[in-house]
Order: sequence, then structure tokens, then C-alpha cells
Amino acid sequence: MTLVARDIMTPHVKSVPQSWTMQKFAKFLSDNEISGSPVIDDEGEVIGIATLKDIADFHLNNVSSEHEKKMTDEELKEARRLRQFIFEEMIKVPVEVRDIMTPIVFSVEEDAPIPEIAEIMMDEHLHRIFVIHAGEVTGIITTYDLLKIIADAQ
Repeated sequence: MTLVARDIMTPHVKSVPQSWTMQKFAKFLSDNEISGSPVIDDEGEVIGIATLKDIADFHLNNVSSEHEKKMTDEELKEARRLRQFIFEEMIKVPVEVRDIMTPIVFSVEEDAPIPEIAEIMMDEHLHRIFVIHAGEVTGIITTYDLLKIIADAQ
């Protein structure tokens, strides 16, 4: 028997509203011991996904540029000071889940074969993919679910 999405998915996916603050979202992830969640709009439609990585990327957004290579030590010091000031001020403004989420959502049907799902996840560098039936999200498959198949086969 070939395994399909519905055989390994986690049903009852916990979604979060796009208007939640990043802090509330982080607590939600911690409380539920998960690393990501679908994001829904005011009508309950899935519009994206937000993860711990999105939170980390927001906080650690210190990307260097080609311009920095041309700066003097004094200019680099001033640039770091300005980035720190901006970051400290941004903390005062509530960042919402919609501001950090990834708006691209990948999904498969409940009867999609596991090898096909694994291939999509590898090709797109995904750690989770939604399972749908009749256009509605019915579950989620994570890299953990795929690893469990391998471990159980041993």
C-alpha cells in the first residue's frame, strides 16, 4: 500500500490571525511546542505561513551590503549605531504576524503520494506543507513526519 498525505498528516492545524503581534505569536509557538503555523485573514482563509525563522530573521536583520565594504571604520561604527537605534525604536511599534509571514503557501491534496510530497518539499526547501481537501486545509505535513516514516521503516 502506497502512503499518501492523509496517512501521515497532522490534522487540526492551529492557525493564527494575521493581526496577532509577533510576541503573541512567539508565545503561541512556544506554548504549543511547534515551529510554525498557517496565517489566516479576517475571513479565516489561509494567506501565508509564519515560523520561528521569520521571527529570527526579523530580529537579526543585519544584512551587510556592498556599500559597507567601501566604508571607513568610523562610518561602519556610525552605521551600526544607527541600526541599533532603529531596532530599539522598532521594538516600540507592534509588529504583526502579517509583517513577518511568508505569503506563499504550498499545499497538496490528501491523496498525494508521499514521494511526490517529499520531492516538492526538497525542491522548494520547505519544512512544512499544507494538506487540502475541497480547497480547505485539513492537515499539515512536516519534515518530522517524513523522517518518522524512515525511522519506522527501520
